[in-house]
Amino acid sequence: MSARKNLICMDSPTLSIRKQCELLSVHRGGLYYESKQEKPKNVKMMHLMDRHLLHHPTEGAESMVLWLRDQGFPVGPRRIRMIVPSLFS
Repeated sequence: MSARKNLICMDSPTLSIRKQCELLSVHRGGLYYESKQEKPKNVKMMHLMDRHLLHHPTEGAESMVLWLRDQGFPVGPRRIRMIVPSLFS
């Protein structure tokens, strides 16, 4: 998909961006979307969680919340459940 996006010329005088996207089967919204960078505090927390889960793989969200709060991160179980899947991808 990104290879096809790179083929699109944003300032082409002959083909509009719409037509180029149509021909290459690329969504126009994908041309302009920029993903947000993860906040440094979240990256540090995810790194700690990753190391902790290597030693305690069966630990659940509730005990992870307690452990992270002891480490100085004010988190809740909902946030942990959102972050954990990204650690395994």
